[in-house]
Amino acid sequence: MLEFGGIIVLGIIAQWFAWKLKIPAILPLILIGLLVGPLATLITVDGTKWIEPIWNGSEGLFPGERLFNFVSLAIGVILFEGGLTLKKEEILNVGPVILKLVTVGSLVTFLGGGIAAHYIFDLSWAMSFLFAALIIVTGPTVISPILRNIPLKRDVSTVLKWEGIVIDPIGALIAVLVFEFIYAGEQHNHTQEALLGFGKIVVIGTSVGFTSAYALYNAIKWKLVPHYLLNVFTLATVLGVFILSDLFAGESGLLAVVIMGMVLGNMKVSELKEILNFKESLSILLISMLFILLAANINMEDFYLLNSWNTLWLFLIVIFIIRPIGVFLSTKKSTLKFNEKLFISWVGPRGIVAAGIASLFGIKLEMIGEPGAEYITPLVFLIVLGTVLLNATTARFMAKIMGVFLKTSNGILIVGASEVSRLIASYLKQNGRRVVLIDSNVDHISKAKELGLEALETNIYDGSLSGNIELSDVGFLIALTGSTVVNEYAISKFSEYYGEQGAYRLISSDEMQNPIDNPTDGLFSHTDDFIHLSEVVRDFPKVNEIIIESKEHYIKCINKLNSEVYSIPIFVKTSDDDIHIIPSYSKKMIVEKGNVLMYLGKVLEQ
Repeated sequence: MLEFGGIIVLGIIAQWFAWKLKIPAILPLILIGLLVGPLATLITVDGTKWIEPIWNGSEGLFPGERLFNFVSLAIGVILFEGGLTLKKEEILNVGPVILKLVTVGSLVTFLGGGIAAHYIFDLSWAMSFLFAALIIVTGPTVISPILRNIPLKRDVSTVLKWEGIVIDPIGALIAVLVFEFIYAGEQHNHTQEALLGFGKIVVIGTSVGFTSAYALYNAIKWKLVPHYLLNVFTLATVLGVFILSDLFAGESGLLAVVIMGMVLGNMKVSELKEILNFKESLSILLISMLFILLAANINMEDFYLLNSWNTLWLFLIVIFIIRPIGVFLSTKKSTLKFNEKLFISWVGPRGIVAAGIASLFGIKLEMIGEPGAEYITPLVFLIVLGTVLLNATTARFMAKIMGVFLKTSNGILIVGASEVSRLIASYLKQNGRRVVLIDSNVDHISKAKELGLEALETNIYDGSLSGNIELSDVGFLIALTGSTVVNEYAISKFSEYYGEQGAYRLISSDEMQNPIDNPTDGLFSHTDDFIHLSEVVRDFPKVNEIIIESKEHYIKCINKLNSEVYSIPIFVKTSDDDIHIIPSYSKKMIVEKGNVLMYLGKVLEQ
């Protein structure tokens, strides 16, 4: 009980440290696992591990095949959650570069990694290509913490983010299929029987996955499951599908849950987000336990297998030859510059799915006596640890060296996508600024997209906005909703992420009564609230400009605008086209001759 509880506690502590240090969680998890496992044997008196998943094959936390069973079910849940995130429209919208990275790039890694492993470690072709299939996957759980800590050019961060998201379930599917082929071959003496066995696994796994997805979809659609049971019912269904598929065809369970997740994720399930949130929380717990256990299960003899120059050569080939070839072939004829391609080549950390499946397959193949299976887990763990550690420690430095580091963040995030926000965003976009609107109102988001504006349907209270990689170039935050509570929350919660250059909100009705003592983050005017802004934009939907002749002229214009019911000052543009937001107590603005005063509404008579 002490060991089991300790694993959970250590796992969550590792997750917390990863969040605090902004590093992938897999790094502290594996390091803790190695510390309490194989490395502990070097310092304990009797040479035993502090945590022993299996001891002498029949004792330990998970004696016999129980560790394999636990890992199988845990990986099944994790892969189902990964499958839920793979949306058909996202694949179609990510662009040719990302599609090539997950197809051409994956093929290069598969072929290159397989050939390298075969000739360097003299593994069989089957084991070599299984290793190669496992190192295809990067994954959002390892790439996101690295990218959140580095302000990158938007094109670069977008490519890396979406590569990780899309390739995660696809890479897992490839690895599962390769394993199924090897396993089917081991269970049958003749090639024809092996192919039939592989076909049976694929057909049954796919069929069970599709059928189960539609069955669960209809159960949810027709309200056959009460809301309070929905999450645990879904979990039970995933586990049941895994076991059922395995009963029909051995080792087809992983394929079934991946297919089930992919199919269900692309259906119109209103409760999908809630299910996904539950699965993400469960996956965090399972991952925390899983990787401490898997790392602890490694023995010092496994390290000795890798104690040669061959290990270093394989690692260097994966990092400096295979990854760059895949990236440069995939980005050929794209708009990415050479230095951007080079940085994408450098950042390719392998992820949780790779390490988890590698351990699962390694355990299973060793159990059936497959030659070379003992290399799979330590080799993949080496690639995972090496790439994560390398990228986490050097990505920021390399971004600066390669010229993809974003020195200033000039993008603008507007909370609220009302007519007022859309008019202001359209004007800013015409002036060469990147603007992103966020709102939980679907109609507002739809209208913004019709105008060609970037818009995200999101609720600022659900926490998904923090550290969004695609907003890495945002430095200004404007809270422009009709709710004072929402505006104040947006500033307090997200100014550290997106308000580097400034964070502003509409002042409240109470604050309007005291124009001299306005808050420092007050926006536009001390006489105009959201209702008045909306009325002005409704009647005079236009942004006007006045060329400033002097500081006195600016103050005169501001006073006149504040006295005019249907005109509201918003921005000042400098001679170098830099746009500054006017605070509610606007007389404090620093302006020069030639600056442009921008205002909403009725044209001011001068």
